[in-house]
Amino acid sequence: MFSLLLLLGVLYTLAPTVWGDVSQRATLGNKLASNGTGTSSYSMNVTDCPGYTLGSLHESDIGLTAQLTLAGPACNAFGRDISNLTIEVTYQSQSTLHVKIYDTANQQFTIPESVIERPAAPKTSYTGNSDLLFNFDAAPFAFWVTRRSDPGAMPLFDTRTSSLPPTPIPPFNASDPSTAFDGFPLVFEDQYLQVASALPYGTNIYGLGEVIASSGFRRDIGTDGGVGTIQTHWARDVADPIDQNMYGSHPIYVEHRYNATTGKASASGVLLLNAAGSDIFLQTPPNSKVSLIEYRLIGGIMDFYFFSGPSDAEVIAQYGSVIGYPMWQPAWGFGFHLCRWGYHNVSDDIENVAQMRAAGIPLEVQWNDIDLYHAFRDFTTDPVNFPGDELRTFIRDLAANNQHYIPITDVGIAITVNSTDIYDPFTRGVEEDVWIKNPDGSLYLGQVWPGYTVYPDWFSENILSVWTEALRNWTEIGVEFSGIWLDMNEPSSFCSDSCGTGANYSALAPMNMAGTVVTGYPECYNETKWGPSGNMTINGTSTNSCTTSSTTTTAVVKRGVGAGGEKDVNLNSPPYAIHNAIGSLNRNTLATNATHSGGYAELDVHNMFGLMEEKTTHLAIQSVIPGKRPFLISRSTFPSAGKWTGHWLGDNYSKWQYLYLNIQGVLQFQIYQIPMVGADTCGFNDNTDEELCNRWMQLSAFVPFYRNHNTYAALPQEPYRWESVANASRIAIAARYSLLPYWYTLFANSSMAGLPPVRALFYEFPDEPELFTVDRQWLVGSDILVTPVLTPGATTVDGIFPGRGSVIWRDWYTHAAVNATSGGNTTLDAPISYINVHIRDNSALLLHQEPGYTIYETREGPYSLLVSLNAAGTAFGTAYVDDGISFPPGPSRSLTFQAAKGTLKIESKGKYTILQKLETITVLGVQKPSQVSLQGSPVKGWTYKEATEELVVSNISVNLDGQTTLAWK
Repeated sequence: MFSLLLLLGVLYTLAPTVWGDVSQRATLGNKLASNGTGTSSYSMNVTDCPGYTLGSLHESDIGLTAQLTLAGPACNAFGRDISNLTIEVTYQSQSTLHVKIYDTANQQFTIPESVIERPAAPKTSYTGNSDLLFNFDAAPFAFWVTRRSDPGAMPLFDTRTSSLPPTPIPPFNASDPSTAFDGFPLVFEDQYLQVASALPYGTNIYGLGEVIASSGFRRDIGTDGGVGTIQTHWARDVADPIDQNMYGSHPIYVEHRYNATTGKASASGVLLLNAAGSDIFLQTPPNSKVSLIEYRLIGGIMDFYFFSGPSDAEVIAQYGSVIGYPMWQPAWGFGFHLCRWGYHNVSDDIENVAQMRAAGIPLEVQWNDIDLYHAFRDFTTDPVNFPGDELRTFIRDLAANNQHYIPITDVGIAITVNSTDIYDPFTRGVEEDVWIKNPDGSLYLGQVWPGYTVYPDWFSENILSVWTEALRNWTEIGVEFSGIWLDMNEPSSFCSDSCGTGANYSALAPMNMAGTVVTGYPECYNETKWGPSGNMTINGTSTNSCTTSSTTTTAVVKRGVGAGGEKDVNLNSPPYAIHNAIGSLNRNTLATNATHSGGYAELDVHNMFGLMEEKTTHLAIQSVIPGKRPFLISRSTFPSAGKWTGHWLGDNYSKWQYLYLNIQGVLQFQIYQIPMVGADTCGFNDNTDEELCNRWMQLSAFVPFYRNHNTYAALPQEPYRWESVANASRIAIAARYSLLPYWYTLFANSSMAGLPPVRALFYEFPDEPELFTVDRQWLVGSDILVTPVLTPGATTVDGIFPGRGSVIWRDWYTHAAVNATSGGNTTLDAPISYINVHIRDNSALLLHQEPGYTIYETREGPYSLLVSLNAAGTAFGTAYVDDGISFPPGPSRSLTFQAAKGTLKIESKGKYTILQKLETITVLGVQKPSQVSLQGSPVKGWTYKEATEELVVSNISVNLDGQTTLAWK
């Protein structure tokens, strides 16, 4: 959806602010004295902070508890020091250590279990066999975490000042004094918490998003010419900025630590489960022999989880075991989705669906943006352009063709503007008391598309019933959705503070998009010279205006209003000013003193708003569409959001730069346990062009969530608009749908065990340092390598093939083995409409043999099996099969494919009946056999291709519910 920052020039002059100027913070019913916006009582420096002393130690079978007492006079750096703390250390499992430091009085905000359910205390003792060991010094208190299996290694996390660089350290950004490190004591104040850990010099850190990092997927830690990182966590509606805080907050990182002496690497992870606004610093001070991470938080407690891995995928899975594994996806969710802001009526939808089918481009799900609404009001349809009966007929026609429909739900709920205005969702919410309040108990009124709006209070005991009723009523007036798209849930407001309080409601009309003009194009398209078509060629002449097909792309100017580091910025809240890129924490969102049910203040719960909407909506859909898996895509996320939703990467740009940047976004969200993720294909903001859309449609076919979506008044970018894009789409979608059993199995493993479906190359090849910064390629599972074209005008692409020559990589389309450079780039042909995809050896992939127009038709067709042998003649693979829709998941069947010594064995277990037959088995890497047998009987219908060492056994109609053996010799 359109970002609010792109609208600031056309916003209305609003009524004077009533609430939001002064922070009035209540946590769990405990009112803390407001310091207003002044800072005179605080030292604003941690140099003299005394730290803590540990005492009253009690050890148990599962860990220890102790008391921490302030070790000297309070420093009151950015708040009031809390004198008495409790530390609880729990050996949660052999691979997970929980370290929780909180105020003994329990007055600081702690994330409720009702929001994120955490593991219960273990019933088995792991203190003697956990791979993680908790170590501490009592005075001054500090702790460090080591591996039992590698006791001589540098600790995974180490807060001792003796392990950290000497202080004071001057600002690493001379214009921003807050980037100094005055000292590294443990600081625990009501409005400021600080803790730092030493890290190995220049180690590899991934995560800590949501962010579009200029350094790439690997975070900048201040070595190798980098400047370090300040990762701010404060959810914010902004059009995909670079190196700024944005929609979601995920304070989890994976460290991939490489030992150059042994040539071996291991991974570990750290989660600080805290919802407060925060800055997280990654830095390596000048002349320091170590790097560091420092957390600066403006509230809450220190709730750490440490994960021992030792592989990257295991770290991610261990994180999932704490915050919850991802939701089960319906099979249809893996199809191609199509949307734009600017389908003006039902006829546009109908025409679009017809054009897609006429072009032979599979369309699984048609979406509608806010054009659907009447006066931009949630849970309505425009009575002229989207009358309920016509929309119902359209959606049922989709369903009859095994297609689906998804509408948008924005977070701001319109208020009624006068006594004759009837809008049931708002009225019911007032009756059931489910809207966020001002501190005086009046409704908090922000502004979004329909005008003045209220915001759901997800802590209200009645919100689930009101939300469910609104969704159910929507279906009854014609919007018979299959899933829901949640937007603007940072939450976004077009004004700051409760701007509607005391205002004339009728004076603020809904937003009017008439006359909107979109002028931007991709980097190498000159619209002044070539006009607005975006075509690759005009009258036989290339429209590529770049002189070469250089791999560098033009930087996109970062958009923003205000600056987090601007001098004298008044943040209206805690004395420590986190680096919120737009300035005040109240800017274009809810004021930090907005009040939630139970006494919670927005300051403490802001970053969880999207998560709580996702959970509520997921549960509501279970009620509205019983027995079927919900499908949700949402913008603002927080730890555990993947239990309830998928995610799209926000309001990106139709630029080649963003084609590349969406790869790191997909990789990030695998870490965050939100694997159903993808970008707005072809770009959202600005106009796309033919070549960019061609390449992007190919790339997105190999990420989990596949949706083309663009902004209001921009050049249409449906894939049928250009024949080359249509052709690229047909090829890529056919490959995607063939691979659906593989995708589905990867996501089943994610939902059951937390394993990431999409992987950075080094996850599978951890001891190859040349892979640690690779984010222009990725792996689907462990066996599919994707190497897209990311630059305009290119007909070749460079890619690295992991394994340093020990792995045979075969072309997806031709099955030919690649003659790859060991440990370096290989140049591959990449003509337009072609994306390089390669299959790893030692793999066995269950495929759909005949990709259909829809996922349903594809699943109804026969299977094939593609086996890629390694040099030793072995291969292994698995598949998970069920009905693809039932919730909770019903009977299933697990298949295992294992090849060795000229024999392929298929094992089948489970209660689900697979009606479709396995018709073809292809084995790559086989020396020409003289005979082939199936279940011990000779097979006549087999062929062999010498060039690709390819054995193909066809028309075999194997029942996958039983055991099968294929042999060749």
